[in-house]
Amino acid sequence: MKIIFAIGLGSFIGGVFRYLLTLLVQTKATINFPLGTLIVNIIGCFFIGIVLGFFDKGEISHEWKLFLATGVIGGFTTFSAFTSETLVLFKEGHTGYAFLYIAASVLLGLLATYIAYLLVK
Repeated sequence: MKIIFAIGLGSFIGGVFRYLLTLLVQTKATINFPLGTLIVNIIGCFFIGIVLGFFDKGEISHEWKLFLATGVIGGFTTFSAFTSETLVLFKEGHTGYAFLYIAASVLLGLLATYIAYLLVK
């Protein structure tokens, strides 16, 4: 039960930070592009790489990995927002932006995770 509470608390923390950062970025953005979610997801990918690296080195416990990766980072990042924003871009005729968003999210996300993992390892 302690793990469930820790994951729930982490999800709450991550979700609040996601909302605040996305709001900040989107209010500054000058184009019709979901930059806030992209930035949040890339930051989340970077930090999950750090968590996985520390876990693989034995420097954090399984419980801390669950709190940080599943809870905080899982609550911070959002695949459902990514897919819904992509659908909106397609529906509004912004096909180029939609494909750019897909490519940037996947490629930059993988790159951020890999770089962070290597930095820790």
